Amino acid sequence: MPTEKRKPRGPGGTMGGRIACAGLAALAVSCASADIRIDDTEVFPESIAAGADGTIYAGSIKGIVYRAAPGASTATPWIRHSPENGILTILGVLADDAHDTLWLCSVPNFFGTERSQGVSSLMAFDLETGEQKGVYPFPAPASVCNDVTIAADGTAFASDTSNGRIFTLAPGAASLTLYGQDALLNGIDGLAFSADGTLYVNNVRSNQILRVETDGAGRMTGLKSLTLSHELGGPDGMRLIEGNRFIQAEGTIGRLGVVTIEGDSATLEIIDDSLLSTPGATTFGNTAYVLESEIRYLTDPALRGQQPESFMILTRPLPPAD
Repeated sequence: MPTEKRKPRGPGGTMGGRIACAGLAALAVSCASADIRIDDTEVFPESIAAGADGTIYAGSIKGIVYRAAPGASTATPWIRHSPENGILTILGVLADDAHDTLWLCSVPNFFGTERSQGVSSLMAFDLETGEQKGVYPFPAPASVCNDVTIAADGTAFASDTSNGRIFTLAPGAASLTLYGQDALLNGIDGLAFSADGTLYVNNVRSNQILRVETDGAGRMTGLKSLTLSHELGGPDGMRLIEGNRFIQAEGTIGRLGVVTIEGDSATLEIIDDSLLSTPGATTFGNTAYVLESEIRYLTDPALRGQQPESFMILTRPLPPAD
């Protein structure tokens, strides 16, 4: 459990982000480097995503999606829970520009009675208007839709943490299909495809990174636990950077790093290990964006009923590939 005292910041704060972004002008790549404050209370965000234009999206236990325009230092409410859209609380969020969709995982609230009843679902919203496009409930038993990634053909893959399952939603499909289930997936959290179409997942409970093995038709046939360069501490949000490099947040130990996968090995390059409760991360340009969820205010009896000073999406320079 994180202590109440905030750890000292590492060297990669906002100023470091500005320095890292300065060289991108010649490449005509925009880079938002300022830390982003979420302009609300009781947010407790779990996941963030970056759009192709640099817009940053964050979910929340509050059941609201927050959005920050490219380069903005503030994220404001965009999609709000309502009886019509059925959002409960929000875990994974993903911006799918190719299909003009913001995906999110709606789950019953773990931390209170408000919006605590209902079925966990994968939801789709129009990336421009915020209008709901679809709701796809997870089949029984009671599930936790935790995160989502998109295959090259537009199929959505979503993780079910509590039951060790991966579901798919093909373009145009009306309901989810079970892709795979395995004891090694009990605790599955983040998932992402490498550039060559290989699916990797991490496990927040067993502290593993796993490769999904498939047959010639793309069906799951097994799982391979990768050899890790570092012991992990609650691996959570996981997003592709490029090739076989992924950004990964580790919530239990407050660490942000880049995972490079070669064969059966995964090497972690640490960006910052001085964070608190970091469940989500994403990248845009050469900037990494990472959440501090402040979840200790809900789990630590000494802090319950209090509010953190602010909810932040922090920026760190993204290390270049070798």
